[in-house]
Amino acid sequence: MSASATDLIHHSYVPPSSFEAPQPGVFKASTVFFPNVAAMRARDWKGKGGYTYGLHGTPTTFLLEERLAALEGGRQCLLAPSGLAAIAVVALSLLSRGDEVLIPDNAYGPNKALAAGELANYGITHRFYDAMDPADLAARISERTRLVWIEAPGSVTMEFPDLPALVAACRARGVACALDNTWGAGLAFNPFDLVGDGQGVDISVHALTKYPSGGGDVLMGSVVTRDEALHLKLKLTHMRLGLGVGANDAEALLRSLPSVHLRYAAHDRAARTLATWLGEREEIAQVLHPALPGSPGHAHWQTLCGASDLAAGLFSVVFDGRYTVEAVDRFCDSLRLFKLGYSWGGPVSLVVPYDIGLMRDPGITRWPHKGTLVRFSVGLECVEDLQADLAQALAKL
Repeated sequence: MSASATDLIHHSYVPPSSFEAPQPGVFKASTVFFPNVAAMRARDWKGKGGYTYGLHGTPTTFLLEERLAALEGGRQCLLAPSGLAAIAVVALSLLSRGDEVLIPDNAYGPNKALAAGELANYGITHRFYDAMDPADLAARISERTRLVWIEAPGSVTMEFPDLPALVAACRARGVACALDNTWGAGLAFNPFDLVGDGQGVDISVHALTKYPSGGGDVLMGSVVTRDEALHLKLKLTHMRLGLGVGANDAEALLRSLPSVHLRYAAHDRAARTLATWLGEREEIAQVLHPALPGSPGHAHWQTLCGASDLAAGLFSVVFDGRYTVEAVDRFCDSLRLFKLGYSWGGPVSLVVPYDIGLMRDPGITRWPHKGTLVRFSVGLECVEDLQADLAQALAKL
C-alpha cells in the first residue's frame, strides 16, 4: 500500500544535522513549530535565541544579518525588502508628528520624496542642508530635529562630505544620525568608527541591491546599529510594518557576500581608469569621482578612506557646455556595452543622464556647471572594451 497524504506530510525521517558545505542551508518558513506550549509562550521573537514565525527570522536570515553587521562594523542588523524600505523603517521609527528630519540636498532622491510624501502626510517636516558645509547643518538643527541623514558621496554628483564633522554636529545637539552607506558598502570606511575612537553614526543603511548582491537581480536593504535599545526601537517598527525578505533572496546574498571585497576592488580599479581617461578628454568639463584630485571633497575622501584606498565603481562627468542635451543623449544612446538603467554594483556597466537643476534647491547648494551630467556605473567587463565603447560614443557627439 502506498503512503497516504498524512504519511507524506508527517514522515518520521529526519536527516542528520551534521551536514556542512560551502553554502549555508536555505530555510523557507512562515509557520515555525514549537515542541510544547511552554516553549511557545516563552520564546521571544525580538532576539536570536529561537524562532517564532518566518517573518521574524529563520536560520538563513539570522546568518545574513550577522554577517552584514560584521561587514559594516555594527552589532545588530535588520533586513528590509529594498534600500528605500530600510530608509523608511528608520524614518518611521524615529519620527512622529511635529518632528523634523534634515536631509542633504544632494541625497538619494527617493529619500527626499519619502519626506515630501508620506512623512509630510504624517505631520513630519523636513528641510535640506548643504552636505559640504557642516556649519550649515549645525545651524539648521532645531529643537524639533530628531533625525539627520548623511550620505557619502552625494547621490549622482559624488561630492564627498566631511563625515566626522557632520556626525559631530549631530552629537553636539543629541540628534540621531543615519548614514546611507550604500556607496561605501562597509568596505571603504567603517561608519561606526569615523574618527578612530569608536565615534560614528548611530545607524548605517545599506541598499544590498548593489554591491553585496552584485548580480543586479536582488532587491534588499539593511539597517545596522551598535546600540541595543535603538535596534529594538527599529525592530518594533519593522515588525509592525510586516517587513520581511524572501529566503531565496537571502540565499543569493549569502552566496555573493564572500566575494564582495574582490568585486568592489575590481569595480573601483576600472572606474578610476575610465574616470582618469575621461578627465583628459576635451568633451568633458569635469569628472566627479571622490578618489580623483579636483573632485569636490577629495580631501575628505583621502582622510576617511586613505587606509582602504577604496572608492566604489561609480562616477559622473559633466560635459562641456557647448554640447546640447540632445547631443549628450545621443552619446548615451550610442553606447553599446554601457546599458541605460538605474542602480549599480552589478556585472553590467550602466549609464544615466541627469538634469541636476531639477534635483537641487538653488537656495542651498548652487550647481556650478552648465553642461549635462552623466553618471556611470562601471561593471566587470574588460576596462579596455569599456574605454573603446566610450570613445566611439564620444565620436558621435
